[in-house]
Parts: sequence; structure tokens; C-alpha cells
Amino acid sequence: MQGQAKAPAAGTVLNALANGKGSAFAIDAYTTATVELLTDSEEITGEVAEDPEADTRLIETCVEYVLDAHGDPDVTGPNAVSGAHVRTESEVPMASGLKSSSAAANATVMATLDALGKEEKMTREDAARLGVMAARDVGVTVTGAFDDASASMLGGVTVTNNTSDDLLAREEVDWDVLVWTPDEQSFSADADVERCKQVAPMADLVVDLALGGEYGRAMTVNGLAFSAALDFSTEPMVEAMPLVEGVSLSGTGPSVVAVGDREALEGVRKTWEQRDGSTWLTTTQNSGTQTR
Repeated sequence: MQGQAKAPAAGTVLNALANGKGSAFAIDAYTTATVELLTDSEEITGEVAEDPEADTRLIETCVEYVLDAHGDPDVTGPNAVSGAHVRTESEVPMASGLKSSSAAANATVMATLDALGKEEKMTREDAARLGVMAARDVGVTVTGAFDDASASMLGGVTVTNNTSDDLLAREEVDWDVLVWTPDEQSFSADADVERCKQVAPMADLVVDLALGGEYGRAMTVNGLAFSAALDFSTEPMVEAMPLVEGVSLSGTGPSVVAVGDREALEGVRKTWEQRDGSTWLTTTQNSGTQTR
């Protein structure tokens, strides 16, 4: 009784901290979760391959919630599932603004459903909502991050109301993406929410732009507003603006993401590579979270 799923990371169009609405797009970098259901243990345990000391409460809680909702209460005796172990492996740097927590939650939820043989028992949107509920309950998110979770689960770009966990829009996109990730980490749960709320007028504008399909302009307005609110330099964005369709601080940072023509992004990459950290080119992803 083992299941496996992989979920894509995501970049930001709109950070939901200001007005409760958010937008994100899936990118071609993944977190994979493997879940083994146990009949000889009552514990749910987790491990993160890249960091043996990492907090595993999110992925363990995702397994617990799926088992509570979709485990078979009629199976008793030696064949009854009483515990589980989940292991995640990721190409996505943790606490970098690239939605590693949402990807881990989505992959874990879908891997658990896969192990149970009940992948079709939940809609993809509800599977994302379950991961969001777990994230809220363990305190790794301020907004609930349904924007990030929906983009990772469904693929493409999504616009959401994170207050009500409603999907407002989804569209498949075919973008080249440049990512710069500094060496530092930034945990979204530690973000200064009150300061972010001060840029709500700009966030309202970004919602209108995103719902109108002007994702590039939306990203750039978002990036300027939230870089100021969260005290990140706008210099990487300014360097990219003349060449790209859109550029933004991703999440609560520290990563910066840009979308546009690949040749133009290659030019920006040469500039960003002079900074400390890692710079890499990828693409958007439209299929979302997938089981094995």
C-alpha cells in the first residue's frame, strides 16, 4: 500500500497578504511525495530528504486528514491501516517563495489518495483545499495559500479568493520563466502582515489586471509593491523590466521570477547570475499535480 505523486512549484502573480486575493502560476520544478500505509503502527511519520531536521508536521497532517476522510472504517484486524510514513524529495528550495510548502502538501495529499486507491474520490480543487487546511492548522501559512495550492494542483495560472478558498479563474499558459533565488530564506508565516495590508490599493489593481488576463503587468505591479512592503530590493526587478513581460518578488521572497521571451530572459540571466544565489530557466506547467 504505497502511493506516489509529484507537484510543481509556483511563482507569484499576486501575493494574497494585502487583500485576501492571490494569483500564482505553476512552474516545471517538482516536489515528490511517497506515502506508505502501515498496518503494524499507529503513528504517522514524515521525513524531508533534503533536511533530516525539517518540520514534518505539514506532510504528516496531510496524510492524517486524507486517512480521516477516505480511509476505510469497515476494514478491521490485521489489514486495517493504522499508520503511515511519508517522505518528500524536492527540486524546490525551501522558504524561497516558490511555494515549496504547497507543493509538498499537494504531493502528499495525492500520494495518500493514490496509496488508498481513491484518487478519484476528491476533486483536484478539494484536494488542494485539504492541503490548505493542513497548512493553516500547523501554522505554516498566513493566508492559507489557496492561490499557490491551486496553481500547483491544477497547473497553469490561477486567481483565487483565499478568504473563501474560491477559484476565481484558471488559464493554461505557455511561458518561459527565469528564477533568481538568493541564498537566504524567508518564511511566509513570519511576514509582516500589517505592513503588507498597506499596499492593498495596489493589490486591488493587480486583481483587476490578473482577471483581465494581463498577468505580466500584474506581476510587475505586485513585485514593486510587495518588495517595498517586505523590505526587499527592487533592483533585480528594475534590471529585468525593459526586457521581460512581467517580473515579481515571488511570495514573501526572497526569489524573484520573470516571464517573457526566452532570448530576453537569457539576457536577464547573465545580469542576475552576477548576484549571490542561483539563477535558472524553466517553463510553466499546465498539468498540475500528478500521481505516478
